[in-house]
Amino acid sequence: MKILITGGAGYIGSHTALYLKENTNFEIAVLDNLSYGHKEAINDFPLFKGNIGDTEFVSTVLSQFKPDAVLHFAAFIQVGESVKKPFKYYKNNFINTALFLEQLVKHNIKYFIFSSTAAVYGTPKNVPIKETTPLHPINPYGKSKMFVEQLLQDLTMQFDFRYVALRYFNAAGADPKGRIGESHNPETHLIPLVLKTAKGEREKIYIFGTDYPTPDGTAIRDYIHVTDLADAHYKALLYLFDKGKSDVYNCGYGKGYSVKEVIDTAKKVTGVNFTVEEAPRRPGDAPTLVADSTKLQKTLNWLPKYDNLEFIIKTAWNWELRRRF
Repeated sequence: MKILITGGAGYIGSHTALYLKENTNFEIAVLDNLSYGHKEAINDFPLFKGNIGDTEFVSTVLSQFKPDAVLHFAAFIQVGESVKKPFKYYKNNFINTALFLEQLVKHNIKYFIFSSTAAVYGTPKNVPIKETTPLHPINPYGKSKMFVEQLLQDLTMQFDFRYVALRYFNAAGADPKGRIGESHNPETHLIPLVLKTAKGEREKIYIFGTDYPTPDGTAIRDYIHVTDLADAHYKALLYLFDKGKSDVYNCGYGKGYSVKEVIDTAKKVTGVNFTVEEAPRRPGDAPTLVADSTKLQKTLNWLPKYDNLEFIIKTAWNWELRRRF
């Protein structure tokens, strides 16, 4: 089987490519414009450098490589930036993805794994969150992902095309062997920001809100190790290859950790008592976001291996100390 990975130079895409290389006989190629990804993260996979919205380029790639399936990670991911620059997010995450999907259909590529997000739920009333929870995204990032999910539903009604949309909660950690890891610029995720503070690259870490209705007053999130997330993509591929129907799945561990718990664990792992400062809540931050991943585990036979916050932070810290891009 040939697998094309868009955004394969990015954080989750590169970990998924590495996971497939080590656990399958799939032939893998990466499509990435390297606007945010890192060429060093691609390892020795063939790279098609270009944009998913460039239909002529995409058509050439599909004609040359002839993938059996596509894993689509190529998207902008900063929630705050999406509010300030909605055109950027709708154009790349939705319009360019639509143009890309049109080429997949034209080239008769039938299997598609979509990198979606828990942001499609907005601020749900009930936790843990099931896939049946109504979609009410509260920012352009979440809306752009929801629109793609809706387009995918329409495509399956008209064409011989099947997909799995994986709604990520909080991907975290790094390759357990330290070869690749999280490297965003600018960085917006809690765990790498905390570790950069421990490393001395930041003066302090802020806790935005200590008055949430949670046990310690800080927001709770469901952190999933990036390698377990990569395995979910592998299981989704096997499911589609085995004639599974198009569907959506939450990707998380079904339990959450508070901001204070993340910080305390990071202090334990690093041995550094870095500075922490409390700050007001940020608009739009939900008190608790935790996945109900029962469907993923039962339907795709997904069994997480790294469901441990200390391990997640240890792998991220190991990468942070030895990062090469």
